[in-house]
Amino acid sequence: MNIVDKEFFDLINEIKSLSEKELYYQIRKNFDKVPNEIKKNCMDFFNSFNYWGTLDIDKNIYEEIELKEKTLYNNIDDFVWVYNHLSDYRSKKTLYSILSNWYRYDFINTQKTKEYMYDDYFDLDIVKCNKDEVIVDLGAYIGDTIISYMKNYGTDCYKKIYCYEITESIFETLKNNLKDYDNIEFRLKGISDSKGMLKLVNNDSSLSANTLSDCDNGDVYVTTLDDDITEKITLIKADIEGFEKKALLGAKKHILNDHPKLLISVYHNNEDLWKIPKMIYELNNDYKFYLRYNSSPIYPTEITLIAV
Repeated sequence: MNIVDKEFFDLINEIKSLSEKELYYQIRKNFDKVPNEIKKNCMDFFNSFNYWGTLDIDKNIYEEIELKEKTLYNNIDDFVWVYNHLSDYRSKKTLYSILSNWYRYDFINTQKTKEYMYDDYFDLDIVKCNKDEVIVDLGAYIGDTIISYMKNYGTDCYKKIYCYEITESIFETLKNNLKDYDNIEFRLKGISDSKGMLKLVNNDSSLSANTLSDCDNGDVYVTTLDDDITEKITLIKADIEGFEKKALLGAKKHILNDHPKLLISVYHNNEDLWKIPKMIYELNNDYKFYLRYNSSPIYPTEITLIAV
């Protein structure tokens, strides 16, 4: 056992030694030690997005901590499963730093494991690309991921790109930003595990955080990748505000038959960090898993599961 293994399993054993009530109050106790300015930044951040629960110490609202505690208590063995299936110690250390942050408000290890060398999604040691790539960008937003791809691999390192976006108000911006690149198809629709019409839910903090909701009078057409693309897919990037699991289920034929590289956001709730790798493994157990993150060390987001 090396130092990374020891740190991780010491943390796991400490969490397992606590009752659910003890675990909650230990997280509360650790949070109380955080400087007030950082506490306020955390509250502002959590309350701007409907992902992890609200946090307002002045009103005695600790939903964010309650939800985090429940995930750690109920799914700690699932996190061990993920750790044991990660393919490098950089990934293992990253998972440790995220869980230590959740439990201890440990900012030191998240600072160490934050991605500094490569752009989001494109760790050049892991993600190898060539001129025959058929790329699917789910949550294409304004084209930032595709521009990053071009910068990292070159404008001649793909055959075709499909860009999916659900927000009509930025769709023209997306197309305009990528107008100089060939063989890109833009699709104003959502991707899920079934066809239908869903309602666009706007986020006041950022258009990039817009999502979909089951609702009468839905205004966004949604389909599956298996139905929408018939050719072989070699790479799927998904950052779609919690719809990643449904998108993967709707692409299970491609995942089984094509084995595309998967670059999947796993931070839009407390469970995707373990649920999504287990889901991919159940669909196709030939994948190798890596974990990277690029955000503030105060609370890790922009966490990407790389499956190749």
